[in-house]
Amino acid sequence: MANTTTPEKMLCAFLPGDHTAALGTRPVPVPGHGEVLLRMKASTICGSDIRCIYHEHLGKGPEGYQPGIIAGHEPCGQIVKTGPGCRRFRENDRVIVYHISGCGVCNDCRRGYMISCTSEKYRRAYGWQRDGGMAEYLLAEEKDLVSLPDSLTYADGAQVACGFGTVYEGLEKIGVSGNDAVLVTGLGPVGLASATLCRKLGARQILGVEFLDERIQIARKLHLDGRPLFDHVLKSAPENLEQILALTNHNGVERAVECSANATARNLALRATRKWGKMVMLGEGGSMSLNPSPDMLHDQKTLVGSWVTSIWKMEELVERLVHWNLHPDILITHRFPLEKVGDAYALMASGKCGKVAVCFDEELK
Repeated sequence: MANTTTPEKMLCAFLPGDHTAALGTRPVPVPGHGEVLLRMKASTICGSDIRCIYHEHLGKGPEGYQPGIIAGHEPCGQIVKTGPGCRRFRENDRVIVYHISGCGVCNDCRRGYMISCTSEKYRRAYGWQRDGGMAEYLLAEEKDLVSLPDSLTYADGAQVACGFGTVYEGLEKIGVSGNDAVLVTGLGPVGLASATLCRKLGARQILGVEFLDERIQIARKLHLDGRPLFDHVLKSAPENLEQILALTNHNGVERAVECSANATARNLALRATRKWGKMVMLGEGGSMSLNPSPDMLHDQKTLVGSWVTSIWKMEELVERLVHWNLHPDILITHRFPLEKVGDAYALMASGKCGKVAVCFDEELK
């Protein structure tokens, strides 16, 4: 049961944009109409936090990080207070926070894709334009919540909030089944999540390509359902295309999932995709060059872009995780208390890890 007695002040973390994370205190917020107060349990770190906020504040305008905002857009916790007007959730409920709060009335919001909300006034992402999960408590709007089943941990839920939800959306767009060999380029947390979900979707062969030795070691050690997560993990090299063709009877892969945002890896993923195959791009930033006729047109390939997910797809994913008995927290290699949030961000920025989580209470193992 949640403790409904809350303190007046809470510890929280900010990202000044100078390769550090700073601790501070704020008053514990009071939920207003349609809002809830969460006791944070797990808040995982996303690569976009590192790319766009931790090193420097790259985002501009209404979608940019607002200095002084509490960091963390992958929050999961337990409701300790509800404001007036809440219709579904109650105190003690375990919930995941969809990390963008949209206006609710534009076309994208009505589709459930608040990530693409077109309102400059009302679109606010947790950890970017409104306070996020790197704090002891979080104020959230009830409409942004997804129920967390008892069989999933809070650390599972935190990853659904962004990483696993983003991957699931992309895989649903290209379709993955037992007919498919899949290539995953970039084996950070998003790439590992991609392979994990592909395995549960029935992919017959999963290949991975990565540059960092530490991530290669993590990928090779991971097992799921009694078998290695990847059938083959390749070190990034000029001969990767030839290696992939040799491992796929010279056909290439039916599906490719690009998670690195690296131009070389993107070109590899596209060219390693077989005729009539499909590729989805998940990695943010970077660039890409292609030759449309030989790279896509002549082989009838499909290239799809995918950004985060919809809230109903998040709910569907949670249901499937329970059905699959799949726990995203298997990808967490390091857990830190909030007091050591600077170490957590520094490790994530190094890339020499799997998923990094800032945890509270029972989730701090």
